[in-house]
Amino acid sequence: MHLHNRFVLFVAIILSHFITASAFADERPNIVFIFSDDHAVNAISAYGSRLADVAPTPSIDQLAKEGAVFFNSFCGNSICGPSRATILTGKHSHKNGFMRNGNKFDASQWTVAKALQAGGYNTAIIGKWHLSSDPVGFDFWEVLPGQGSYYNPVFIQMDGQRQRFEGYATDLTTDKALAWLDSRDKAKPFFLMCQHKAPHRTFAPPLRFLDAFDDVEIPEPENLFDSYANRSGTLAMNEMEIDRHFDWAYDAKVRKDERGDVVLPKPDRYGTPEYNRMTPEQKKTWDDHFGPHNQQFLREFASGDMSHEDVVRWKYQRYMRNYLGTVKAVDENVGRVLDYLDENELSENTVVIYSSDQGFFLGEHGWYDKRWMFEESFKMPFLIRWPGVIKPGSKPMELIQNIDYAPTFLEIAGLDTPDEVQGESIVPIFDGAVKGWRRSLYYTYYELGEHAVPQHFGVRTDRHKLIYFPKTDEWNLFDLKRDPAEMKSVFDSPVYRRVRESMVAEFKRLRKQYDAPPFPGQ
Repeated sequence: MHLHNRFVLFVAIILSHFITASAFADERPNIVFIFSDDHAVNAISAYGSRLADVAPTPSIDQLAKEGAVFFNSFCGNSICGPSRATILTGKHSHKNGFMRNGNKFDASQWTVAKALQAGGYNTAIIGKWHLSSDPVGFDFWEVLPGQGSYYNPVFIQMDGQRQRFEGYATDLTTDKALAWLDSRDKAKPFFLMCQHKAPHRTFAPPLRFLDAFDDVEIPEPENLFDSYANRSGTLAMNEMEIDRHFDWAYDAKVRKDERGDVVLPKPDRYGTPEYNRMTPEQKKTWDDHFGPHNQQFLREFASGDMSHEDVVRWKYQRYMRNYLGTVKAVDENVGRVLDYLDENELSENTVVIYSSDQGFFLGEHGWYDKRWMFEESFKMPFLIRWPGVIKPGSKPMELIQNIDYAPTFLEIAGLDTPDEVQGESIVPIFDGAVKGWRRSLYYTYYELGEHAVPQHFGVRTDRHKLIYFPKTDEWNLFDLKRDPAEMKSVFDSPVYRRVRESMVAEFKRLRKQYDAPPFPGQ
């Protein structure tokens, strides 16, 4: 063979080996996205809320200490399915087509999972899905049907079969996520969405944490007994109050068969689906815990010595102890994931994110659900650790939203974001030198009367919030610096005329930017 040809062949062999080796040594960061449901920032101690001392979350806090906790992180539509669709698509609800729970996600559209999969990532989603259609863009998936169950849940398999597993959903979801990490294609970087049902209603803790907060007096919010004055008249029409709508059996865990001849006030519409799923052994542990507490309450109630406010406060304590018990299990399982990454020498090259599909009311305004654009519902947690990139202990204050998750995942993976995505990657925020970041956020709520919360739309800046209620043609404006609890609208105040005009103009600008549809009835 001619010397030149030998040299060319040698170079070709070397290049071929280099390309092959590179293909099997993809050093791009892994991404672990741990996602819960209805986890309020006020129930994460890294956010410094009133619950931080009584209900710490050490594993989630670890992400804040070793990475960043975003204090101005928000959803675009505070309800489960729409938030998940937004995270997958990087688009607001009206653009991805999933505007309300009960819609079916259009799996044919672009998603970040498809992009990461096509870009060389091994992808998986395990746990709560809640988008009706089967997951697409994932090499592996195993998801809960609908809301799923806390105890002995069913998981849908990739072949369509449904299999029931004994145990607690949060533990099982993590078990399955860690098992997938063991079995994944280790030649590729991975993208794992580990998505928990907890702490969604019905707030059923694992048996091991039933008594975790028994001896703790949970601090009440100052507006637990909100009168709903000085704001839209629609607030008083709500059906999500701890006082008037917290169901005795379903929510407070006081079953009808325990009450004897004690008649409790309404509501009392539902049963105890989680209890009905339990094994006899699980039921015994549950009864041994709740039985004595329930009997003590029933005796006090029957005595007539409890005032109306006393009953509300009892329900608040019962609600919070159960809610925080489910959160404690989530935090424990976040720790299991972090430990796995450490033990398998994956931590240094893995981005770990903790978030939840929206916030939740923990008694603020007397409520226990979400939906409203008020801060407790609108805010969603976002904590992220990326060793070597994010300075430990960072506390960014920029306004971010769940439309930003998809482009952030893509930039971490070194992939391009398509023009149709409405969010922006938050990676430039990590070095603390970002300029020209967004000045406002757009909000929508499209559900059709669930919990008697009307459709409403709004805009938030770093200080002010404007909400429009089409059904009643009302506007509310809040000064979040002077009125952080949002107790009084200043929309009609002459003092806020310029602010009002500016916020209305910004609202219209965002609606145009995001190509928002007309309001209902228009």
